[in-house]
Amino acid sequence: MNRIDRVTAILIQLQSKKVVKAQELADRFEISLRTVYRDIRTLEEAGVPIIGEAGIGYSLMEGYRLPPVMFTKEEATAFLTAEKLVEKLTDEQTRNTYQSALFKVKAVLKMTEKDYLDTISSHIEVLDNPYLPKHHDESSHIQTLLQSIAEKRCVEMLYFANHSQVDSQRIIEPVGIFLQATAWYLIAYCHLRKDYRHFRIDRIKELRNTHQAFAGEHPSLQTYLPKFSQRENLTLVKILVQKNVLRYFGDQKYYNGFVDQKDRGDKVEMTFLTASIRGFAHWFLNFGEYAEILEPLELKGMVKGIVLKILEKL
Repeated sequence: MNRIDRVTAILIQLQSKKVVKAQELADRFEISLRTVYRDIRTLEEAGVPIIGEAGIGYSLMEGYRLPPVMFTKEEATAFLTAEKLVEKLTDEQTRNTYQSALFKVKAVLKMTEKDYLDTISSHIEVLDNPYLPKHHDESSHIQTLLQSIAEKRCVEMLYFANHSQVDSQRIIEPVGIFLQATAWYLIAYCHLRKDYRHFRIDRIKELRNTHQAFAGEHPSLQTYLPKFSQRENLTLVKILVQKNVLRYFGDQKYYNGFVDQKDRGDKVEMTFLTASIRGFAHWFLNFGEYAEILEPLELKGMVKGIVLKILEKL
């Protein structure tokens, strides 16, 4: 990127956030902090009212606005591709909101770029995975939860707990949401449990905003996610598999916690972290005659038990 394009991009980024740190700009454009400072001075000399404070960052003076931004063809294509993901992986309200925003993006495009997007739109698609369960959640929970986080207001929800098969009424302080496989999860401080908990968003039956403010500050979502993984009680599994059957695994290995594999001649040593060792045992039977369990011993015993039960019925 030449300097003129970079300075223009910095100006756009300054308008996109309340405060932008110099290190953010250095990381994005892969330049030194010294170069960032020089580019900021260039904008100031051009008459852009930039407010800078040491240790905090840069911001534009309130009321200053750029003229309408023109998107490149590649940027518009990225928006279109993201739309396909939003359609499949979010709730109805988020889909509608994103589509409305995309209309505004298309409105400022040149006619040739609009024609280009219309042409390629039918050539991009996100398909449902046949191996994963379908979620028909048409609620608007995602936007409600994000609003709660932004306003630091508690929400009340009716939640279905899968492990106990019962509904419970809770007041929570949402911390963040994340997507894992095809399901959205919520991390929140639960007033009922007096601790942080994670919830499947598609199991929230009812959700409403309250006027109750958060009791205190919460750690970031990124801080909590490692704890979420630890609470899943994952089991380390290692197996040795003949190479000629690996092509039949497809995406199934990922759904069973695939982590790594190492070449062992005509075989491959595969490592998994599985949340259900019994489920892994049943999957292993699909190719068990071409594989060997290295660890844990519990898995070997479980597979033997399943095989014996099958033999009793033959």
